[in-house]
Amino acid sequence: MGISVELVRKFTILELLNYVKRQRILTLMVQFVHPATEDITLAGVLSALADPMRLRIVSNLLQKNGCMSCSEAAPCPDIAKSTLSHHFRILREAGLVRTSKIGVGHRNILRTDDIETRFPGLLNRILEFVD
Repeated sequence: MGISVELVRKFTILELLNYVKRQRILTLMVQFVHPATEDITLAGVLSALADPMRLRIVSNLLQKNGCMSCSEAAPCPDIAKSTLSHHFRILREAGLVRTSKIGVGHRNILRTDDIETRFPGLLNRILEFVD
């Protein structure tokens, strides 16, 4: 994080500290944990998909075959945002979903290639049983 000399001269010390603090918070907020393909485990995938809500989210993402926001992929329109965040965090940490921040929203894509590489045929077989 480079701060120019002009910026330092323009702000008071307190304003500069607040600026740096905001920049660090913004940097921390946009970082997501995505395991590498080789770190995706069968137990993690099955555990994440054991919840019916997460299973339906993954099914929605697969059917649309694209990049969706959390609310677009939600199986129920009235689900709380905090609940959706929780479900997407579990899916992300299991290696099923890749999340990126675009503006103020989050976009999610199913990591089908990574799952297929680790566990060929598993995801399609599991999703055969989703209503």
